[in-house]
Amino acid sequence: MKLIEGGVLHNAYKEDEIDIVSVHYQGVDKLGSGLKVEAVAPDGVVEAISTQVNGAPVLAVQWHPEWKAHENPQSQVFFQLLGRALRGDKLSA
Repeated sequence: MKLIEGGVLHNAYKEDEIDIVSVHYQGVDKLGSGLKVEAVAPDGVVEAISTQVNGAPVLAVQWHPEWKAHENPQSQVFFQLLGRALRGDKLSA
């Protein structure tokens, strides 16, 4: 999956691409107002989006970071990012 340069995920992973588990039969067609793409699959399907709501970060993913998270360092980065958000840390984008 390609991470969009300058996005929350790109800043967290410090990589341009990561391997993910993605199993779905639906996807984002058009982004709503204020949303931005964070990551896309090789086929162009949007895999993550972000925004700010009343100053709080919102990050939505379409892949499955929970699958074998204990074995996957990239999933661990994602959950560390969520922990930072829950503590109220700024998630730069």
